[in-house]
Amino acid sequence: MRTTGLLTGAARLRARLDSRQILAAPGAGDPLTARLVAEAGFEAVYMTGLGATAARLGTPDLGLMTQTEMAEQLRALVRVCDLPVIADADTGYGGPLNLRRTFQDYAMAGAAALHLEDQESPKRCGQLSGVRLVSRSEAAKRLAALVAIRAEMQTDLVLIGRTDALQPEGLDAALDRARAYRDTGVDLVFVDGVKTRAEVEAIARGLEGPKVVSLVDGTEAANVTQRELEQMGFSIALYAVSALFGAISGSRAALAALKQNGHPDADPTVSYADYAQVVDLAGHQKFAHDYEA
Repeated sequence: MRTTGLLTGAARLRARLDSRQILAAPGAGDPLTARLVAEAGFEAVYMTGLGATAARLGTPDLGLMTQTEMAEQLRALVRVCDLPVIADADTGYGGPLNLRRTFQDYAMAGAAALHLEDQESPKRCGQLSGVRLVSRSEAAKRLAALVAIRAEMQTDLVLIGRTDALQPEGLDAALDRARAYRDTGVDLVFVDGVKTRAEVEAIARGLEGPKVVSLVDGTEAANVTQRELEQMGFSIALYAVSALFGAISGSRAALAALKQNGHPDADPTVSYADYAQVVDLAGHQKFAHDYEA
């Protein structure tokens, strides 16, 4: 069962970032995947909007998840996972008052960090074409509002300013936006949509201070090692789709074998006992046994 330590997720995340070693955070769109991320030995988990949308709605990441659905999904992840959760907050879901509610709901759900992006609403996955941006000044104002809300709530939740300008406007525009967002007082900045090693290297050269990179399986950028990212000065590496793509691949293979053979695989790679360990069946049963009347 999940236990809560003396430090909040945000405090633990800040302490980890102070080490200056790269922090790898695989994506999890659902609580089961969050458990698997922890089991694998990672030190943080990323609640990816793409993964959450796929898990909850079975649809593409096109701004279809509402603020309340995302906050509920975050709460479910935090409930079962001791790791600090870095949460996707999309565009904040509205104006300044909506931003305040989003921050409050994410903080109360137990997020260690959240990132806010500069797309128009409805947003879309940063890897897709057709991304539309708000002005740099409007995006900076959103982030400044988050910084003010954090001070108002007296919390240490980590704030990340994200720009999706790389693909639609180019590297220079993306770097200019990231620098402007850094000046609002957020803790880290994040240029999303990288696809090549050259883009990763250029962002590292052109952007000072703590920064985040997201690497998507199947792109050239995903071949950059965590050691290389650390040497380039990145603080956090997000792997939003690695577990999701693995789950799709594994499920497809199992279902194809069932369809073809008329029965499940006689020697599955995961047993019921393995599953029971992941979801802590023994811990649940013990608690129920200890306190049943």
